[in-house]
Amino acid sequence: MDLRLTNKVAVVTGGNAGIGYAIARGLAAEGVSLALVARDADRLREVASEISGVRVLTIAADLTEPAAAARVAAAVQDEFGGADILINNAGTGSEEKILTAPDEKWQFYWDLHVMAAVRLAREIAPQMKTRGGGVILHNASICATQPLGYEPIYNTTKAALVMFSKCLANELIGDNIRVNAVNPGLVMTGDWIKTAKALTAGTEQTWEQYLAKIAEDNAPIGRFATPEEVADFFVFLCSERAAYSVGSTYYVDGGWLKVTT
Repeated sequence: MDLRLTNKVAVVTGGNAGIGYAIARGLAAEGVSLALVARDADRLREVASEISGVRVLTIAADLTEPAAAARVAAAVQDEFGGADILINNAGTGSEEKILTAPDEKWQFYWDLHVMAAVRLAREIAPQMKTRGGGVILHNASICATQPLGYEPIYNTTKAALVMFSKCLANELIGDNIRVNAVNPGLVMTGDWIKTAKALTAGTEQTWEQYLAKIAEDNAPIGRFATPEEVADFFVFLCSERAAYSVGSTYYVDGGWLKVTT
């Protein structure tokens, strides 16, 4: 299937690891030039060296800082003349109790998961308008609907990201900019492996066994997704083949969601 993405330009936040890195590689395979955004400049350069056949711009930025989005947009404008695709993927899990988590922790996750997407939309959507349209995708989480008990801040901010995605879709569809959200379930990323190693340290259970039990207990498919399996869905949503997909939230969760939406 020809996705007709050749010569498009995509901004991918959190593009140096996990799902973001897989999305970047998937888009590059379709001929999309990339602007990869993350905090770790060294890792960004390493990732860029692993992607061939397209132009890759790396932008080291902390998207919790209010001025970072404008810097990203300016760099993309200078290098490519603007962007056609924006993947808001930067994010991480949390662990806390509501009654003891300080304001500063709530604010950090709000800035990372919600305000980074808001600010990047304000900066990059105008570029898309001048280029005739575009696609904005938000990597949220199944936890936006079906929360995990140990991470209330993550759950709340991801739910807010989904609602922002819907509101933005309504505002931009008249400019031929399609906005959607994706709610992945269990995906074998560094965050899950780090958590599993921490929880099994000093026990007889290996981190691999811990994650296998998580998948067995929660996902009817019986396993974690690979980042590439989720990335393939993102790449499809970026394409003209998904032209009628607007303002929706898609679950890529191996059957984990326990309610209909």
